Amino acid sequence: MSGARGRQLVVEADGGSRGNPGPAGFGALVRDAATGQVLAERAAYLGTTTNNVAEYSGLVAGLRAAAEIDPDARVTVRMDSRLVVEQMSGRWQIKHDDMRRLAAEAATVLPAAQVTYEWVPRAQNAAADALANEAMDTRGTVVRDHEPADPSGAAADPVPDTAADPEGVPTTLPAVPEGAALDTAARPSGATVRFDDAPALTVVLVRHGQTPLTVAGAFSGSSVPGPSLTARGRTQAAQAADLVFRIGRQAWPDLPRPSAVVASPMVRAQETARAVSRRLGVPVTTDDRFAEVDFGAWEGLTAAEVDAGWPGLLAAWYTTGTTPAPGGESAADVGARVRQGLRDLVDTMLPGAGPAGCTVVVVGHAVQVRAAIGTAVGAPPEQWSRVRVPPASVSILRLWADGTSELTAQGVPSDL
Repeated sequence: MSGARGRQLVVEADGGSRGNPGPAGFGALVRDAATGQVLAERAAYLGTTTNNVAEYSGLVAGLRAAAEIDPDARVTVRMDSRLVVEQMSGRWQIKHDDMRRLAAEAATVLPAAQVTYEWVPRAQNAAADALANEAMDTRGTVVRDHEPADPSGAAADPVPDTAADPEGVPTTLPAVPEGAALDTAARPSGATVRFDDAPALTVVLVRHGQTPLTVAGAFSGSSVPGPSLTARGRTQAAQAADLVFRIGRQAWPDLPRPSAVVASPMVRAQETARAVSRRLGVPVTTDDRFAEVDFGAWEGLTAAEVDAGWPGLLAAWYTTGTTPAPGGESAADVGARVRQGLRDLVDTMLPGAGPAGCTVVVVGHAVQVRAAIGTAVGAPPEQWSRVRVPPASVSILRLWADGTSELTAQGVPSDL
């Protein structure tokens, strides 16, 4: 985490307690002031304490993370606690013993001349608040450090696995140019055979974490924005984000590291995407084409309720892939829009990406992920329901400009 000395950093910190006092936690992150990139994240569960103690604990953790990055940095602390901002700025007295102790601890992390405090509305402190809630939900600790972005914008060099392995090769191969030889030197084990070194767009498909309707076994489509993630779902989202961060590093090291996040507009996908975004330090963009299937009249119903109301129609929806839900969509309908969304990502991201290609994370839903996989590998819609897509699972596609594709086996964060 070393960098240019005397740089400008921003610390965003927050804390909360569910009850005052009550189960509490804090969250803090450090950004590069010039680029907005997240450089470090810290969060922890504190047990039972007050909201103010939790907020001060977040401040201390954020300042320590900033000092680890650059002890000579000029730091702007942004918090939605006017009490902490005014007390640390010296304008208000500190009367509570625990707060006085934490304020003194915060003051010793960096010289006072290097730190300024700024109050912000709660809506502008959402990232730190989300970290604090993650800590309270999981009753755990978060310590994440992010590598600074390459100023040139170049993709990180992958670490190739040079072993050649004929297993896993698809039966349909791209056309072989006359006189071409198979290049196996840079082909990782089990990879698709190609006879050129054309770059690929790696698409990391992430399903959202658990929601109340996931638990109930009810259909949750795109006709309504919600529901939100459960506490377990937020934990799953954080675990998926950690796995995505490891792509191009410890996990699938032959692939380029993710550099963009695209999400469905549904609340559960947006919440999961924000967890991924915080982990990668890149913003989230929204694309309606990656929304879940519209279940129409089936929205919020269980399979048993649907079968009772529309005998035989649910089976047809699954087995044909082209039968729409009443007032909604079929899997094939989803496939048409997802296919175009993926094509546009290939067309916009691959040019100028370099020989290693690039990686984008697409956060969405079960049927949408099945449709992406099915259309990419050329499977008919009636086969798509055979793909199991658990909450917060990660699947990887590689897409080439000529239409060639490759599917990598799924990973579920809790199993890795």
